[in-house]
Amino acid sequence: MPRILIAGYQHETNTFAPSLADWAAFTRGDSFPAFSQGRAMQDLLTGVNIAIGGFIDAAKTHGWTLLPSCWAGAIPSSFVTTEAFERIAETICADVRAAAAGGLDGIYLDLHGAAVAEQAADSEGELLGRLRAIVGPDLPIIASLDLHANVTHRMLREADALVSYRTYPHVDMAATGELAAELMARRLRAGRREPVHARRLPFLIPLNAQSTWMQPAQGLYEELLTLDKRFGTVLSFCMGFPASDFDECAPMVWGHGEQAEAAVERLFTLVSEPTQWRLDILSAREAVTQALALAASTAKPVVIADTQDNPGAGGDSNTTGLLHALIAQGAGKRYPGQVALGLMYDAAAGRAAMEAGVGAELELALGTAVPTFTGSVSDAPVRGRFKVRAVSDGRVTLKGPMMRGLSVNLGPSACLEIDGILVAVVSGKKQLLDRELLRMVGIVAEQMRVIVVKSSNHFRADFMPIASAVLVAKAAGPMAADPADLPWKHLPPTIRLRP
Repeated sequence: MPRILIAGYQHETNTFAPSLADWAAFTRGDSFPAFSQGRAMQDLLTGVNIAIGGFIDAAKTHGWTLLPSCWAGAIPSSFVTTEAFERIAETICADVRAAAAGGLDGIYLDLHGAAVAEQAADSEGELLGRLRAIVGPDLPIIASLDLHANVTHRMLREADALVSYRTYPHVDMAATGELAAELMARRLRAGRREPVHARRLPFLIPLNAQSTWMQPAQGLYEELLTLDKRFGTVLSFCMGFPASDFDECAPMVWGHGEQAEAAVERLFTLVSEPTQWRLDILSAREAVTQALALAASTAKPVVIADTQDNPGAGGDSNTTGLLHALIAQGAGKRYPGQVALGLMYDAAAGRAAMEAGVGAELELALGTAVPTFTGSVSDAPVRGRFKVRAVSDGRVTLKGPMMRGLSVNLGPSACLEIDGILVAVVSGKKQLLDRELLRMVGIVAEQMRVIVVKSSNHFRADFMPIASAVLVAKAAGPMAADPADLPWKHLPPTIRLRP
């Protein structure tokens, strides 16, 4: 009965963002499960729609004995601190050393693939290299990756096989863990690595162009599945995270199997056509104008993505450009109590609302002016009198397609109203990707006419089924909707900033 060690390390690093991922970011348990170890980790993540949850379920069908190490995840931000990375890496390495002494047949890692640490630009490659040095060249190491991984040659070299998500929003995280288990089983049966072939695209793809709910990505991933069936491969196409300033930040196509080269070359030809990845994004004012016009002819909500303050891509979910635009155009006066924005990260406002209680009115300066990639700061806080419509302890279990079953703790939270606009305020950082995050503070998404979500694409999985239209807005914030706007220093000249 094979003995497989399992562990996880998840962080998506926007090196241009203002906040570091320190050890506390991995232990808070707000947007991701808090750092956990051993059997407690395995129990916590079993049945959750994340990759390691899928691997755990698949391992049962294979009859493997699992040796749980640790799982660490933090919301996207700037660099992972040296202390945080070393604590996570050494915990996993120590567990591997102990397991190897008692007999070890394989290692599975639930990785993101775009984690940049202060001392290691390719921190996943560094972790894989340390593990390879412990177990030697022959022990299987399999890892699953986020679709936004910036896959490096070292990662491909150190691991026996890698496989990434195939959906964005990532509704197939557990399914990807199952694919990783399939690769582990293939590796154990063969007794050797399968052939691997990889090609890197020569340009960056904007996040907002990457959604597999839209073309071209939707059709390209359908073709990926067709090629897998035709060639007997396990293909992956990572569109990359276009805000990690190091020399291997770029999309990558790769695959494992006897016919990997033929399959990868076919897929590369399809995905590398540049013009299909170009898109237009609205200013905050234009997005609100269009949303109000559309809302006049439908009862279903119009959703605006506040993409440059997406806490799932390095923003802090606290900028106010879209809120200012809603107020300036009288959105809440036109549709009182039917215009919502969230999630606004403002712990002081959340605590004040909790202490004051429902019905109270508070004089607040809501939100924060933060440094942006342009060198300036974002819009000023919104100052005014807010009415407390609802309060919550911030604890909620997600029910949407992404991370279904995951419980989060966002601390003192509230629905604050200003000029007829409802603002979902929280004390922890979380991308608005699930309607339960609004319902937590009494906002029913289905009853809104306009909803501003601090997200880039993940919101689509739970909000598009109820939306009449989706608009993407570009208000001042830390995450550039257009990678060409960022002040790159380390990207090689072979990689273009636009398709």
